[in-house]
Amino acid sequence: MSDACGSGSLLKKIKVWDRDSGDLLASSELRSFAGAVLEWMPSGAKIAAVCDGKDGNESPSVVFFERNGLERSRFSVDSKVKLLKWNCSSDLLAGVVECENYDAVRIWCFSNNHWYLKHEIRYLKRDEVSFIWNPTKQLQLICWTVGGQVTVSNFIWITAVMENSVALVVDGSNIHVTPLSLSLMPPPMYLFSLKFSSHVRGMAVYCKHSKNQLAAFLSNGSLCVVELPSIETWEELEGKEFSVEDSHTEMAFGSILHLEWLDSHKLLAISHYGFSHSNDLFQTSLTEGGLRGFYLQEVELECSEDLVPGLLTCSGWHAAVSNRNTLEELVIGIASNPASKHSAYIQFSRGEIQEYVSKIGISRGSLEQEHQGFSAACPWMSVALVGSAGLSKSVLFGLDEIGRLHANAGILCNNCSSFSFYSNLADQVITHLILATKQDLLFIVDIADVFNGELDSKYSNFVRINSRKKEENESFINIWERGAKIVGVLHGDEAAIILQTTRGNLECICPRKLVLVSIINALVQKRFKDALLMVRRHRINFNVIVDYCGWQAFSQLASEFVRQVNNLGYITEFVCSIKNENIIEKLYKNHISVPCPKVADVMLVGGIQNSLAGNKVSSVLMAVRKALEDHITESPARELCILTTLAQSDPPLLEDALKRIKVIREKELSHADDQGRMSYPSAEEALKHLLWLADSDAVYEAALGLYDLNLAAIVALNAQKDPKEFLPFLQELERMPTLLMQYNIDLRLKRFEKALRHIASAGDSYYDDCMTLVKKNPLLFPLALQLFTGPTKQKPFLEAWGDYLSDEKCFEDAAAIYMSCFNLDKALKSYRAINNWSGVLTVAGFLNLGKDELLHLASELCEELQALGKPGEAAKIALEYCGDVNTGVNLLITARDWEEALRVVFMHRREDLIKTVKSASLECASTLTSEYEEGLEKVGKYLARYLAVRQRRLLLAAKLQSEERAASDLDDDAASETSSNFSGMSAYTTGTKKSSAASMSSTATSKARETRRLKKRGKIRPGSPDEEIALVEHLKGMSLTVEAKRELKSLLVSLMMFGEGETCKKLQQTGENFQLSQMAAVKLAEDTISNDTINEYAHTLEQYTQKVRNEIHNSEAFSWRLKVFLSYE
Repeated sequence: MSDACGSGSLLKKIKVWDRDSGDLLASSELRSFAGAVLEWMPSGAKIAAVCDGKDGNESPSVVFFERNGLERSRFSVDSKVKLLKWNCSSDLLAGVVECENYDAVRIWCFSNNHWYLKHEIRYLKRDEVSFIWNPTKQLQLICWTVGGQVTVSNFIWITAVMENSVALVVDGSNIHVTPLSLSLMPPPMYLFSLKFSSHVRGMAVYCKHSKNQLAAFLSNGSLCVVELPSIETWEELEGKEFSVEDSHTEMAFGSILHLEWLDSHKLLAISHYGFSHSNDLFQTSLTEGGLRGFYLQEVELECSEDLVPGLLTCSGWHAAVSNRNTLEELVIGIASNPASKHSAYIQFSRGEIQEYVSKIGISRGSLEQEHQGFSAACPWMSVALVGSAGLSKSVLFGLDEIGRLHANAGILCNNCSSFSFYSNLADQVITHLILATKQDLLFIVDIADVFNGELDSKYSNFVRINSRKKEENESFINIWERGAKIVGVLHGDEAAIILQTTRGNLECICPRKLVLVSIINALVQKRFKDALLMVRRHRINFNVIVDYCGWQAFSQLASEFVRQVNNLGYITEFVCSIKNENIIEKLYKNHISVPCPKVADVMLVGGIQNSLAGNKVSSVLMAVRKALEDHITESPARELCILTTLAQSDPPLLEDALKRIKVIREKELSHADDQGRMSYPSAEEALKHLLWLADSDAVYEAALGLYDLNLAAIVALNAQKDPKEFLPFLQELERMPTLLMQYNIDLRLKRFEKALRHIASAGDSYYDDCMTLVKKNPLLFPLALQLFTGPTKQKPFLEAWGDYLSDEKCFEDAAAIYMSCFNLDKALKSYRAINNWSGVLTVAGFLNLGKDELLHLASELCEELQALGKPGEAAKIALEYCGDVNTGVNLLITARDWEEALRVVFMHRREDLIKTVKSASLECASTLTSEYEEGLEKVGKYLARYLAVRQRRLLLAAKLQSEERAASDLDDDAASETSSNFSGMSAYTTGTKKSSAASMSSTATSKARETRRLKKRGKIRPGSPDEEIALVEHLKGMSLTVEAKRELKSLLVSLMMFGEGETCKKLQQTGENFQLSQMAAVKLAEDTISNDTINEYAHTLEQYTQKVRNEIHNSEAFSWRLKVFLSYE
């Protein structure tokens, strides 16, 4: 700073030089600077200096200059400024101001192009106070006096927003009041202001039971109280300033550090006495002798003035200290207990929490374990009432200086910058925690998730997960401006969060999660109108109103919905939005939970009735339509809304809508009373409304379906159809008899059932037309049989029906129908087409075939069944119809029905065939024994191969896992993709991986590859990715079938009858060993395929064979054995 014309001049200028070169960089204009107070902001953006009053104003000003010497801004100070200092973050400016009776340390901040005086600390003039900011802690101020007293003050930013969303901003001796719920008015603008006798140092707000109160403590030691009227009357207070009187008291309160309401007439304060900056030293008439140190004081309030509705109560308050306790530790903060009247929580310097109870004091050791303190000091502390009504409890939340958010004794988040709470206002219970992180992410957290331990899974530990693929539904909201913090929440139906940017502007957002919560809360309380208004305001899908409680429950509440909304425009908008899908489970599944089954029961006193049927759209719209007819007065708008419900139904009820329009048209044509017609729209308006909602062709066809040709013509004209297209058709219909007209309309509309009824009623002359119609639409055959009685008329339909079923390869049904009309030849062909030999021979009996013809037919059937691999059935025909015992017995041997073969031999006394049966059974036993022994060997080989492949698979997986852990320097996404591709190409995995090139292959190639894979599925290819599964499936496929067990048991019985006991025993033991080994191998494979390790000693075929033998040896699976040969080893 240099003089302009010499050392004696009052005008000076600021000059800026380069630090390195010494060159002059900038110079300001001449100013009347007061003294040599000059302070450069640490960030280098501004230079603060003190100037004398401008334009004749005697008050000095703090003026801010840019580096180029130009003036940037200024604010006035009412006294001389002796010293200025910026804090290390350049956002706070402190100065020593020399007043008449004292010196004061004042702190200013800059926000939204306005300078606020936020704090004032008074000292006696003889103390000659000085100060400095901590160079590393931006909110720590160190003051000292010549008397040797050093005071360290730690400040924190506190957002003063009441529970009813009223914002309070301190600016010197004023508190600016703004109701954010009425208008989002950013500071320095405000609705009205409160003027105090001295600068405000702090305040506390009370908002409960429709009371809005404010307590402020001033820098002169005074305590002021204001009671605010109801917010609904605040519009009259706009732009006004109200002077607030100091409360009357007979004793000093000291310097109040913390202040909190206990109830509407009690305050809890933390004060200090006896220090050089204590306010009691300036109140000599009120000073209480002997007080020195920190005290916890309970202050009782009483107002001598009556509360006038709509006005502020700013005077007449009396305050008295009713209880005072000495404090041995520093207090970080206090917060009232919402769960208990007249109590508060006090936090001491190390995070310890104690409860204060009115008139009792601090009750040490009485708190529950979870309320005994935080793990670190939390300057920002709040108490939330959580839980359900009647079971609510208090939860302590605290935010420490490094961004850790504490909840009771636990830590919820490690990077929190600000937090608040949301309540639905129904029972004042907090339902959601709102927090902003240092990454500028906003999270809406269900209070239930805080205590259920689901924070990590649902909210990703409150950090952004970097991924190349954006999540479908993220659990956070990106805050668009860096450093913005939560300053308030609009509770209840407003469901909004107010953020303040670092520049000072306010932004209001309505997170979808909170909006849906408020809508659901309104639905549970049956406030349908409020829910609908919120849905419209926030552009939420209307189906939420129906889906949350279920469409069955809503259908029963539709009358209440219509009665409350009582706005046909809103109801029409709602009707047009209903869809046959559950929005809660799809669109909003990540924002709200699916309601419990009891929600509908809560909304419905009697529960849901089971009489409701149909789909969601049709049922809901039918209920709304009925409610409109019952509760809304007749009007044109109501009729149009009813037409909307008919047109939007699923399927659309266009005929019903046209019937209503037809009634309106008939009233117009009959010239009914004008008063009645005023309750309905014109027929043309109603028809145009219907055509706007539905497809014009569908409406035209529906009009035809009513068989009203005039109405159809009107619809066609209003739908702007070409008269050349519809007039000739309508004129042709008009010339027809009624039944034929209806028949032709039904054919056009493909209503074939109605068409058949109409043409059948037209007379016998149209019988051929009926037959043609039924043949083209085979589903009409049953109806035709009902319409035409008598064998003569029914037989052609039956034969035609049978022919249709034969063409469709439904030979069984065709044969039955042919039999019903006695067309035996076709019935015989149908039975033979499906190889139903019993049906063929039965029909042959009806045909009275000769003996030779019947024998020839039976021989042909026998040969056909043999060719089809049905020797058992062929044997029955050979024995019963052909009388050929030799062929019958040989066929039974082929079918391995040994007992039946012996029975037939002895029945016909054919001893010559006994040897044939015996030799065949011995040969079969030898073959089966060899097969079981070979199968036993294969089971061992397949199992050994499976265990080897599985072991190598596990070793390779372990190796890959260790390599992936070692390659920590790789990019996460790239490593994941590489690992996935390698796993897909591994020879020991069950997964598949399609590369980008493979994904471009044609559909035909993919189908061909799939076909080849299915053909080769039964093969086991060594080294293939599917080898493990193929081996297990092959082992399972080697099990004995039910038919194989039946044949085996029959063979064992036959061998015993022939006296071949040794052969029988060997066969049974071989089969038993094979079955035991196969079942044991399958069980071993199933146990190891789900494990990551293989035990060489426990996972062996011998161990599992013994286990299976002990567990299921006597089960149904082994019922084929003969007990005489059972083994017990």
